[in-house]
Order: sequence, then structure tokens, then C-alpha cells
Amino acid sequence: MKKKKLVIIGGDARQTEIAEQCLRHGIRVYLIGFEKWNRHAFDIVKANGYGDVPWPDVDAILLPVSGLKEGNKVEAVFAKQNVILQEEWVKRTKSNCVVITGIHTTSLHALLTKYPRPYHKLLERDDIAIYNSIPSAEGTLLMALQETDITIHGSRTIVLGFGRTGQTIADTFSSLGAYVKVVTNATSEKARAEVMGFTTFHTNALSDIVKDGDICVNTIPALVLSKEVLTHASSRMLIIDLASAPGGTDFDYAKKRGMKALLAPGLPGRVAPVTAGRILAQVLIDLLLEKEA
Repeated sequence: MKKKKLVIIGGDARQTEIAEQCLRHGIRVYLIGFEKWNRHAFDIVKANGYGDVPWPDVDAILLPVSGLKEGNKVEAVFAKQNVILQEEWVKRTKSNCVVITGIHTTSLHALLTKYPRPYHKLLERDDIAIYNSIPSAEGTLLMALQETDITIHGSRTIVLGFGRTGQTIADTFSSLGAYVKVVTNATSEKARAEVMGFTTFHTNALSDIVKDGDICVNTIPALVLSKEVLTHASSRMLIIDLASAPGGTDFDYAKKRGMKALLAPGLPGRVAPVTAGRILAQVLIDLLLEKEA
């Protein structure tokens, strides 16, 4: 049986765990942008993409969770210099080579419009979002413990958004005795929150809700904690914003008010990279095996 070939371009500790998991499943991995990763193993090849990767035989390309950025740059914490996905690499792959990314970006859309390839956005999958909600909640709890001078028990905690991540965070804080209020405009999320025993509010009521908040966790990728809202909040309220950059908080105004507002997207990769990597690896390996079948 011909070995599957995967090219991982950039990333962080999650990608190193993915490489390890793929190795265990007999997949040959080529790593671009990992010069500083001190790991050497047969079937894990550190490459630069120029003459050391068999592009026509590659079955899948994995990009970082943050996706492809402007100028085709990718985040690469183990690289010694900037890593850029070259169009020539994609052009040389076979038409069914799968491109796997975390999120959709305009740069990737433009590239795959020019060179059409099947692709998957991992963070938009329900299974990954649900699994990732656990390290996200644990990381949020850790930040709250570190950045406040109160206990979670008895704290007045506001959770903005009640998707997969918001649900797990609200449940985690509530289980420790926090008084949790949920803010969402989605009728389905409102219904789910109320079934789970949480009091819910519309974002229109945020100015009133934040008045007595101790901790506010945002998962909504829109400016919900605006200057107008933050004017009514206590300067002691801790804000943990989990939405993708630039987040849903007016950070400049929060700073002027002396509020502690932390932008913390991608918590799974920061607080539990091995677990997060294994979650992504399982889906990726399944995708490769499905291609084979």
C-alpha cells in the first residue's frame, strides 16, 4: 500500500502533535517552517519546499489553524524566518490534493480560485468545535483565576454567545458556583441556555448587565463590548475575549478606563496543544483514510 504524504506548512505545538500522530498511522510527513523543532524521526522530514517535497505525490497540505494570511504568509512559531506558501507548490500538486486549514481567509480563497483543490476548514466542523470547547473553557478558567482577586464561586460571570464554546464555559463556571448570565440574540442559543438553567439576555441589555459583572467572557466575533457598553461596567470587571482577532471588545477604551481586557483566541493551542493537536489529527487522518477508501 502506497504511503500517504502530508505537508504541514507552519503552525505551532498542535502541528507537531499532528505530525507525531500521523507518523503512528504510517503517514509520511513533510514539515515546512519547523527548523527550531528538535525532533528527528523516520518519515517526518523537515523541508523547505524547494526540491525536497514530492509535490505531485502529496495527498494533503495542512495550514495553521489561523489559516493563510495576506501575502500567503502563515504563522510558524518553530521557523527561523517568515514562511510563505508558494503558489508554485500548490500548482504542482494533483487536482485532488486536499488543502486543510483552520479558518477561511480571503488569501486562501484567492489561491484556490486560481488553483482549484478540495479543502476543509477544520474549525468550522461541529465535532472539532465541541472537542475544542473543553480546553477553551479550561484556559478561560485559568485566566480568570490568575487575573482576578476573587473566587469563581460567587462571582457574577457574563458569557456572551452560547455556541459550542459558550455553552461549555457557562457550564464550567456555573459548576464552580459562579452566577452566570448568558447574552445571545440567537433564539436557538437562548432556548438551549434556558433549558440548561441559565438566565438569558439580548445584547441590547448589555449596558445594564455589565454594571455588576465581575468576569465577562466573549465568544461573539463582533463588537459587542463597545465604548457605549463599557462605560457602564465596573473598571474591576475582567474581560476575556475569545473571539478571533480583533475580538469583540473596544480594547483601547477598556485600557483608558483601567480595565483588564485580554484577547485570547486559540486557547486550545496555548493551554493544551497536545490535546488540541490530537483532536485535529484524528479528523485529518480520517480525511486521508476516506480519500484512500
